[in-house]
Amino acid sequence: MLRRALLSAAESGGLRRAVVRAPLSRGVVRRFVAGEDVDAALAATRQLVARGLLASIDRLGEATADADHARATADAYVELLQRMAEAQLAEFAEVSLKLSSLGQALHQDGEQIALDHARQVCAAAAAAGTTVTLDMEDHTTTDKTLAALKELRIDFPTTGAVLQAYLRRTEGDCRDLAGDGSRIRLCKGAYREPASVAFQDQADVDLSYVRCLRILMRGRGYPMVATHDPRLIAIAGAMALQSGRERGEYEYQMLYGVRPDEQRRLVGKGEKIRVYLPYGSEWYPYLMRRLAERPANVAFFLRAVASRG
Repeated sequence: MLRRALLSAAESGGLRRAVVRAPLSRGVVRRFVAGEDVDAALAATRQLVARGLLASIDRLGEATADADHARATADAYVELLQRMAEAQLAEFAEVSLKLSSLGQALHQDGEQIALDHARQVCAAAAAAGTTVTLDMEDHTTTDKTLAALKELRIDFPTTGAVLQAYLRRTEGDCRDLAGDGSRIRLCKGAYREPASVAFQDQADVDLSYVRCLRILMRGRGYPMVATHDPRLIAIAGAMALQSGRERGEYEYQMLYGVRPDEQRRLVGKGEKIRVYLPYGSEWYPYLMRRLAERPANVAFFLRAVASRG
């Protein structure tokens, strides 16, 4: 019930305005968001790299309905990638982007506009010496995102994608995308979805995650295991061993500000760990989804509110 309420809150314009305007909110969100500009994102990336971690940098924003805003987002990613190269961070960081932030939801030619912008970002990433991963959004965009991925991989074969284990279709998508060179980030999923397309019970989501992960580990691609769940982390390690994968032939991914001790533990074991590092002013939907994923995050938020009251 709490998770559904928080996911509903992510879509509430009125609540969004109230939370964004509250003076305490920006202090709380610093745990999960690196900052609002490129300088903050690069500074946080340097700190991660110093601790032996990698990064996937996401400029927050989604579902834009304005063509100029979509173009500005693409330009911002190009600037980010150029700055990463100048700072000699491209070796340690990639970028993640949502196609809806690049114009996918525009009423006229949105899919083509988003694809053209994504090509621009992928070209900048290739010039910088790094890669791009396409974030997945709600289930209505899955086919569009995978179609864009297929197009982008013609010229940029290292382009990665995200698959969400709570969707009933994802086992089949894993089979389709487990081939040579494929980079797949497997996560549980963070959007409010109907039972017709997504598992609703957490145990069913976990079982789906394991089935999907087995396909990816046994495939010929590069699995990116995005989870904070200790059981799934242990299962992933066992599957990698059973599949004959060496460390470095897969990676774990975790969110910025979530389970940093576990990140350090895995690095200490010689595992490859990438931190999903968001930045930007459009942090509200992202924050609500993070709170929905883990009750501990809600407790942290409420403690922070109380301490500032």
